[in-house]
Amino acid sequence: MVVGEGEAILRLILAVVLGSFIGSERELKNKPAGVRTHALVSLGSCLFTIVSLSFGTVASVDPSRVAAGIVTGIGFLGAGAIFRIEDRIAGLTTAADLWVIAAVGLAVGLGYYSLAISSAVLAYSVLFCGRFFEKSEVKKQSKKGKS
Repeated sequence: MVVGEGEAILRLILAVVLGSFIGSERELKNKPAGVRTHALVSLGSCLFTIVSLSFGTVASVDPSRVAAGIVTGIGFLGAGAIFRIEDRIAGLTTAADLWVIAAVGLAVGLGYYSLAISSAVLAYSVLFCGRFFEKSEVKKQSKKGKS
């Protein structure tokens, strides 16, 4: 399925908007991967997907191999976001949301707009609401330490 140039540009714009949406939550929490990182990951995933769709028309190339490459590549980027500070691990949530936003970009590139938008909203909700659970868990842990 070849995507027209106008449609492709709209897909790229939507991918950037959704990536920026998720990145804005990370930016609010002062995390290292913010709006720009998420927008670029989503944009790149979308662009690779759009280009891979045209491969099938040019030669007998399996476009799903590009999707597999995106997943592998984002794994390396996510691994770079994970680090150890003394006795705890940091960056797991950032790595996970980069993985999700790559999938959102891939979905946009394939034309699954409702799925991509729903996934971005759900991811934002998990990130935003998750902070309330984390705060209550920290309070519980500090109370246990005092007793």
